[in-house]
Amino acid sequence: MNHVYAQQEQRIKKIQAAISRMPSLSTTVVKVLETCNEPQASANDLQRVISLDPVLTGRVLKLINSAYFALGRSITSLTRAIIMLGVNTVKNLSLSYAILKNMKGSGSFQAFTTDDFWLHCLGVGVVAKSLAAIKGLLPGVQEEYFVAGLLHDLGKLPLNKQFTKEYYQVCQSAVGQNEPFFLSEDRLLGIDHCKVGAMIARKWQLGESMVETLACHHHPDNCTANSLDMVSTVSLANQIVIDMQIGTAGDCIANSALREELTAKVGVDDGQLSDLPETVSVEIEKAKIFLEIVQK
Repeated sequence: MNHVYAQQEQRIKKIQAAISRMPSLSTTVVKVLETCNEPQASANDLQRVISLDPVLTGRVLKLINSAYFALGRSITSLTRAIIMLGVNTVKNLSLSYAILKNMKGSGSFQAFTTDDFWLHCLGVGVVAKSLAAIKGLLPGVQEEYFVAGLLHDLGKLPLNKQFTKEYYQVCQSAVGQNEPFFLSEDRLLGIDHCKVGAMIARKWQLGESMVETLACHHHPDNCTANSLDMVSTVSLANQIVIDMQIGTAGDCIANSALREELTAKVGVDDGQLSDLPETVSVEIEKAKIFLEIVQK
């Protein structure tokens, strides 16, 4: 038994070391986040920061001119693009771009494909945003829920990269024993993607709500009151996407009891959720464009 604990301790140290070696977010992105968090931030303030980074400037212009917005006319002014996108969308684009750039080279999964993984994550982001819209949250807040859903399983990437063979066994065990994926991770590795995701979010100072979403999306009751709505919404979105079989990130069986409990906690009802399947597939196609722009 001591040998098992020693192995688990080694894995935890290896993951901690891998995360500590991850590069910090770029100065530009940090300044973008700081500017966006200022209540009086204007498009001109953001333009001054973003224009110093030609790659990020290109991402912003590419997004506003993409089929994601389907404007039908070309926008070449960065300031105009920021005004049309809105501060929160620009913030989320910058944040997603920086995070996914730093997570590149995380390896391929053996039990499911990288495409399936990102399709699942996109699905959770889209459904979380749709739930936020149903609840009447402001468009800027809806975008934050989208990014929280998109990044909720981020902790799986370094676990898969550092322990590829063992992670394949985790995937097989979760399916074979009909066990929630994070429990299989904890049992076989001694650490789960929720803890690893929280480590990454803290390193990059993504804010407490994002830290708690990554840490608690499988057990929302463990988060603070300030983050409870976002965490519960992403958790419900995750259950809905597993039910709808949109991609896969390891969990194959949705927990119907948990879904019912989360539906009540989030404050929506089954009638409001019945239209989701029709809108989600369209929104996912749009969100794929966002992801492609961010990842290239």
